[in-house]
Amino acid sequence: MAEEDGQERTEDATPRRLQQAREKGQVARSKELASVSVLVVGSIALMWFGEGLAHALFSVMSRLFDLSREEIFDQTKLFDIALGSLTALILPLLFILLMLFIAALVGAAGVGGINFSAEAAMPKLSKMNPLSGLKRMIGMQSWVELVKSILKVTLVSGMAFYLINAAKEDLFQLSLDVFPQNIFHALDILLNFILLISCSLLIVVGIDIPFQIWQHANQLKMTKQEVKDEYKETEGKPEVKGRIRMLQREAAQRRMMAEVPQADVIITNPEHFSVALRYDQSKDRAPIVVAKGIDHLALKIREVAREHDIYIIPAPPLARSLYHSTELEQAIPDGLFTAVAQVLAYVFQLKQYRRRGGQRPHLKTSELPIPPDLRQ
Repeated sequence: MAEEDGQERTEDATPRRLQQAREKGQVARSKELASVSVLVVGSIALMWFGEGLAHALFSVMSRLFDLSREEIFDQTKLFDIALGSLTALILPLLFILLMLFIAALVGAAGVGGINFSAEAAMPKLSKMNPLSGLKRMIGMQSWVELVKSILKVTLVSGMAFYLINAAKEDLFQLSLDVFPQNIFHALDILLNFILLISCSLLIVVGIDIPFQIWQHANQLKMTKQEVKDEYKETEGKPEVKGRIRMLQREAAQRRMMAEVPQADVIITNPEHFSVALRYDQSKDRAPIVVAKGIDHLALKIREVAREHDIYIIPAPPLARSLYHSTELEQAIPDGLFTAVAQVLAYVFQLKQYRRRGGQRPHLKTSELPIPPDLRQ
């Protein structure tokens, strides 16, 4: 079907489109399934509980037509008799009504499932538009409904004619039966007729269910542009996603820079890399990377380190290895334990040297043991 923008709805509805339609109450429904379910189950319910209901009605009518003069003029007794008569009808009626309720619920939810939508219950002025009603009258849906109506009339009349012709002997037998057996016999024939005629309408249900599912899917089809627009709305426009990623990086960098003052040492490649390590013997199994960066960010890490009097150790090979093999807030790789331990020992010795003096310690960063697989 061509759209106003020249595009055709050729794409199947996306999960998001289906969910939105469901929230609006737009789901596939088969009215034929609901009505036939009630008819078939109602016929079965009457066959199961109709005899009990008939006996109860017979007893009620017999009792109410057999009232004495005293009972008629005694309102208390009359009320008790009426209440007792109605009570006898409750149980068979309850079973029949319960079966009808379940059949109506299952039939309505058999296609499309159970769905409650407040939006679908709201009145819409568009439904009162005469032009919209005229389109529905001459649309495909109206032709399908016409075909179904013709098929239902044909099935019902054809099945009724066949059943009457097949049950001629039973129908003639009714005139020979005595009361009340003839009444119950007639009811049995009638209930069988109703059940079989109702079952014949299952042919209409078998046609209607696939059509309703197909029509619902066809109504929700989308153009290629709608699919693209929905993808953009769901995934986000590229420029918006880029802006979000930039803000996330900035927030992560701010959090990382706030952790630099907690570091014990900054290991650097003086030109490009800076890695901040923290090691608390009471809670850390191994040294933890609290911050790392290259170029401008590396300079910022060093600036913060100087402001908080944190040792900065130039060790280019180790700085590159730590930067490429670690993640923030994670322990360093096992292969770098020895090299980092030597750096931390050197920092501890520097602190002792500052407090007590003596011979200044030295660290040959070029001789730090770095495994070949961790070298960068």
